[in-house]
Amino acid sequence: MHVLLLHNRYRNEGGEERAVADLAALLERRGHTVAVLERSSADTSKLGAARALVSGGAGPEQVGDAVRSLNADVVHAHNVHPLFGWRALAAAREAGARTVLHLHNFRLFCAIAVGYRNGASCFRCRGANTLPGVAYRCRGSTAEAVAYAVGLHRQQRPLLEHADRIVAVSHASARRLSELGLPRGRMTVLPNFVASDRFATRTTAGEGAYAFVSGRLVEEKGVDTAIAAARAAGVPLVIAGEGPDEKRLRSLADGGDVRFVGQLSRAALTDARAGAAVVLVPSRCEEACPYSALDALAGAIPVLVSDRGGLPELVGAGGLVLAADDVGAWEHALSDLWHRPQARRERGEAALEQARRRFGEDRYHEELIEIYKAPEAGESPAVVGASNRIDQ
Repeated sequence: MHVLLLHNRYRNEGGEERAVADLAALLERRGHTVAVLERSSADTSKLGAARALVSGGAGPEQVGDAVRSLNADVVHAHNVHPLFGWRALAAAREAGARTVLHLHNFRLFCAIAVGYRNGASCFRCRGANTLPGVAYRCRGSTAEAVAYAVGLHRQQRPLLEHADRIVAVSHASARRLSELGLPRGRMTVLPNFVASDRFATRTTAGEGAYAFVSGRLVEEKGVDTAIAAARAAGVPLVIAGEGPDEKRLRSLADGGDVRFVGQLSRAALTDARAGAAVVLVPSRCEEACPYSALDALAGAIPVLVSDRGGLPELVGAGGLVLAADDVGAWEHALSDLWHRPQARRERGEAALEQARRRFGEDRYHEELIEIYKAPEAGESPAVVGASNRIDQ
């Protein structure tokens, strides 16, 4: 197949950028013709981004030209806001391509995408009602909050009209998106994958020397829970990542056996994770399908995750699910695994087996091609990834 990938890169690079890069590499390995058309919010002023969002995207003719140049069968769009918008999908269709809209978060409704504010999940913006984002100034300034409220409101309907298929990355995320207003029958669930060459050959968790947490250092990731639990359990903790919450977290870690190693390259992150006894993913927001958990499973490291979003459905026998706000439960589970190396080995092996079966690239490619070949919106969806449809 000939596939054009669209993605509006975020100002702070994250998992969605990896998802696009890994997908492009996978399609090329499997013999498809692929092109990636990206735009970056970091290269755009806030005023320019606001104008593009409110107007439905900028430069749709570039998308149409790319479709014709590639002779694309499918345009697979990831983040479209603010610079692509619904006009990009319309241009793709007009040029003869089918369209897939891949939702990694709640950006279609939530101005900050994560559905989290003031220490708790927040889904006040739903359907066409994006006014709560203005009332709470979720973008920081009133002007930017207004621009996002207007833009998201105006784009919802035409985006859905011009997307042949919609992909969510976890069942929990799909259910939440349905509650917020997306048509339930239009969504297919396709979890992220890990490339074949990135799976561990065996577990090293029994010899692990510390607990490990990685990701952007923001409140909703719950890293303070990891610090409190590790200090109480007497377990060394390594934290990889950077972000605006770093100063507060360093203060909480002061005097404890906690190391901040900063933003690591992908290779360095893999090495750091391989030295861990256990990986912690204590998110307070509704994570959809984070690589921090997937990579732990594929690395044969047991993982403790919170009970939010798609995390519980990821871990299976290779992990434990804990209440996000129960520090005592995190302390107990961490201490228990830390003092039982054999249990870590067993959970690590179970994690690896599960990851190979559920999150390998063979499974992902097979189900992705089903989505690409699925009927147009409005036709019978019977053949579309039946095992993953959320209305099953």
